[in-house]
Amino acid sequence: MGRDIIAEILTYIRNADKDKKIRVKIAATNLSRNIVKILLQEGFLENIRKHNESRKNYFVLILRHRRNQNKMILKRISRPGLRIYSSYKKIPKILGGMGTVVLSTSQGMMTDREARIEKIGGEILYYIW
Repeated sequence: MGRDIIAEILTYIRNADKDKKIRVKIAATNLSRNIVKILLQEGFLENIRKHNESRKNYFVLILRHRRNQNKMILKRISRPGLRIYSSYKKIPKILGGMGTVVLSTSQGMMTDREARIEKIGGEILYYIW
């Protein structure tokens, strides 16, 4: 049985946010770099640092905790057993546009706003709100 790397990364971040931890350490891969870049761009992370430890690369994520607000919600949609695809016209709006849908497109990983501007559909990876 294979591993769902995206789900593991989202779970690390979700659990750290739930426990009100400041830092999370995840393996540095191209996929994790793209996920982290979008989370930083959307304002869910304060900072990212690359860290080398015993010949392995890691990203150390500094989480942004919002006072008096709910926890960060990261929900995995498309998974290895069930892929969900959408055209740019049918990309769902989360919380009336307040949330973010992250897609994997032919031009890389991007948010729903960017995909609508570029008129590109793709695989819906996860929701953030």
